[in-house]
Amino acid sequence: MDNISGKTIAITGAARGIGHAIAKALLERGARVVIGDRDVSALESAVAGLGGRVAGHPLDVTNRQSFSEFLDKARGEGGRIDVLINNAGVMPVGPFLQQSEQAIRSAVEVNFYGVLNGCQLVLPEMVARRRGHIVNIASMSGMTAVPGQVVYAGTKFAVVGLSTALADEFFSQGVEVSVVLPTFTNTELIAGTHTSAAQKPVQPEDVAAAVVKVLDKPTTIVSVPRQLRFVAALAQMLGPRGRRWLSAKLGNDRVFLDFDRTARERYEDRAQHALGVTDQG
Repeated sequence: MDNISGKTIAITGAARGIGHAIAKALLERGARVVIGDRDVSALESAVAGLGGRVAGHPLDVTNRQSFSEFLDKARGEGGRIDVLINNAGVMPVGPFLQQSEQAIRSAVEVNFYGVLNGCQLVLPEMVARRRGHIVNIASMSGMTAVPGQVVYAGTKFAVVGLSTALADEFFSQGVEVSVVLPTFTNTELIAGTHTSAAQKPVQPEDVAAAVVKVLDKPTTIVSVPRQLRFVAALAQMLGPRGRRWLSAKLGNDRVFLDFDRTARERYEDRAQHALGVTDQG
């Protein structure tokens, strides 16, 4: 059975970056794609660029009513959501004691509460028909935390945990839940950072390919690239000295502490004010 062609697939935070790449990949597989984003201008541009069987609607994932209205519009004539991809997320970085209350609340509400919102809103219909798939986009930071990503890592650990628990709770009710963990990805999220050879970023299209694969053949946890999951598992088994040695060896100990603040300023401002629908242009 084809789990993509002809299915109604809703994607959050899909006006740019990973979400946009996922939408494009699923359109190529014949899905009916509906994308949501809080940036109306970017959303309209994305819809125009994607063409095909795609629609777009404003969405603030942190607002339960906004998310519910988005899903209602996404159901459209088909009357259901076959797949929900919770992709919307923000990544504040830098020393923990320099993180503002606004930055912390924005990250927690978008990255974690937004995912909870989507899951709780779409699961009842999936359970009722005993079929459906939720894919949550997390991060390798949800398995291996590094300095300068305290808040972000906390939210992504939470998404990995909730996804795993949901997968086991709803499997017997016919619903699949997966979580995809990309490493550094070549999007605005890593603006201003300086990655080493060991941290070579993957492309949004690589993450999209992983999403397509997990829809074709459901499993709970997928990392991008695949082998990093084993490195992360090893890091979790090490003691403090070993963990810190490995982090330094990979160049992860300073990458989110020593970065170009000017180059990152625009993204950080957007990440810290990621609540509500806007027309940023």
